Amino acid sequence: MKKVLIANRGEIALRAVRACNALGLESVAVYSAPDAASPHVWAATHSACIGPAPSAQSYLNADALLHVALSHGCDAVYPGYGFLAENADFAERCEKEGLVFIGPDAETIRLMGDKAAARKTAKKHGVPVVPGSEGAVSSADASAADIESIGFPILIKASAGGGGRGMRIAQTPEEFPGLFDQASREAEQAFGDPSVYLERLISKVRHIEVQVFGDGKGNAVHVGERDCTVQRRHQKLLEEAPSPVLTGEERAELHASAVRLAEGVKYRGAGTVEFIFDPRTREFFFIEMNTRIQVEHPVTEMLAGADLIAEQFRIARGEGISVEPPQSGAGHAIEFRINAESFENDFRPSPGRIRQWEPPRGPGVRIDGFVTSGSTVLPYYDSMVAKLIVHGADRAQALERARAALSTFRVEGIETTLGLHRHIVCNPDFIESDIHTKWVEERFLPQLHGRDQ
Repeated sequence: MKKVLIANRGEIALRAVRACNALGLESVAVYSAPDAASPHVWAATHSACIGPAPSAQSYLNADALLHVALSHGCDAVYPGYGFLAENADFAERCEKEGLVFIGPDAETIRLMGDKAAARKTAKKHGVPVVPGSEGAVSSADASAADIESIGFPILIKASAGGGGRGMRIAQTPEEFPGLFDQASREAEQAFGDPSVYLERLISKVRHIEVQVFGDGKGNAVHVGERDCTVQRRHQKLLEEAPSPVLTGEERAELHASAVRLAEGVKYRGAGTVEFIFDPRTREFFFIEMNTRIQVEHPVTEMLAGADLIAEQFRIARGEGISVEPPQSGAGHAIEFRINAESFENDFRPSPGRIRQWEPPRGPGVRIDGFVTSGSTVLPYYDSMVAKLIVHGADRAQALERARAALSTFRVEGIETTLGLHRHIVCNPDFIESDIHTKWVEERFLPQLHGRDQ
């Protein structure tokens, strides 16, 4: 591997370019027309415009990406997260063109991208799953047997996607058919696949995921877990590691389950095995596997002392796994997603020119981003502009450093979610870790709006 096409933009593209530099690799950045001045473009060894602003005509344009890769003499493609990172057809096309896809093979992406198939695979390898249908369900009428075994309330989920799209909650038998049809239609619109599957709805759960790496030959390791419970509408707002609610025995069992799954599918590269955890019964259940690096990987890096992006490159070029689980006493890390959104106005996007950008500094403080004073946040793409990561000897110190860092982070010209995070880190529920995946919508935001009024 000598030259890598970076098939992405923004923060993760810049990270990938830096990983290439550290490993002695040439990099080829791609960009849409309005992204021409983005830092990843001038940081890379080479660059090429791949189309106009719309993602479908640029970052999602597989033909354009492959044309640039081949015309520039690339021998590998790095997808990052989002866009085509979990697109099995794109991975397959890369391999057919003789390009190394820096991630799992197409077959694994397809297997784990199909929620019903992933569930079957997890069960096969002894990973606990939420009680639900054994596969995709074709219609509401064909669901009778599954409904009887699962019981209400039932979660209806798209087989081919995530992020809350193609998802409905049926509380009663009477409302199930209509909600089933809604979920199926939305799944088809979002993912081109109307199939859905059913599972028991377990309320007030935590979302905990395990970072894994595999060599593609049946060997895999975990690099600890991350707690991603603070969410709004199934979108993560912040993540922390390790999870503050697991016992040592539960943690070990969770890690072992994730490794069994990665080994069982002969996983290659970076992946994340995601679980829900019920604090009342102390049970955890597999929900899905993301076959890519996650946005929140820096919290794991802070504890493991490793560059997970560089590790993806090393594995792709045939080297063995070099990362290890975080050592005892590695401390605690928290990542805050800084989005260009007005959280006081229903999280309305806030694109525009940044007049002032003064991130915090200090012990245990890290910023991963791609904007600065004078940068323009474009309206065409994801609203995340940076990630603030803090690390401390324990959770209390990490929270103390987070409060200090957030209080000194200055941004003018656009609205951001910094204010939201300032409230979260001072909230008693969050400090005591007495939260669940619906906490932000059901408790935190109503309290916040009430106080503001």
